Amino acid sequence: MDYKQIQELIKLVNKSNIGEVSIEENGFKITIKQKKEKITQATYMAQAPVQAPAYLPPPVAQPAQTQQSASTGGEQTPAKSEENLITIKSPMIGTFYKRPSPDKPTFVEVGDEIAPGKVVCIIEAMKLFNEIESEVSGKIVKILVEDSSPVEYDQPLFLVDPS
Repeated sequence: MDYKQIQELIKLVNKSNIGEVSIEENGFKITIKQKKEKITQATYMAQAPVQAPAYLPPPVAQPAQTQQSASTGGEQTPAKSEENLITIKSPMIGTFYKRPSPDKPTFVEVGDEIAPGKVVCIIEAMKLFNEIESEVSGKIVKILVEDSSPVEYDQPLFLVDPS
């Protein structure tokens, strides 16, 4: 191995993430090591942790609260039956809006009757305003999201009484 080959080998080791190279040829042995600082830096970069996205799953619905009934001698009764209510959920991640623009009235309010195809809100995603239409008919019982707040995919937006 001549001097020029050794220089090229040193350059290759310096440009790479290789920490050490040993070559033995015809009774000639050469070992090339990088400085520890460089190896530590390369190792750190290669093993840098990947940060998880700041995503929180939508809250899990809690069972209906119960109240003690004084007239029944302390038995537990459901506070409100939500089993027959239908949930309208967000089909995408974005920002929830109750009205088409700040100077316009809201699409729906609590107590409004809705039918399939009626626009109930807008979700802005990537600068696109998507009208969300109802797929059910009934009466809006509760709006679960504040205006101009971020929503996640499949997050409940409205509770609808189908009766």
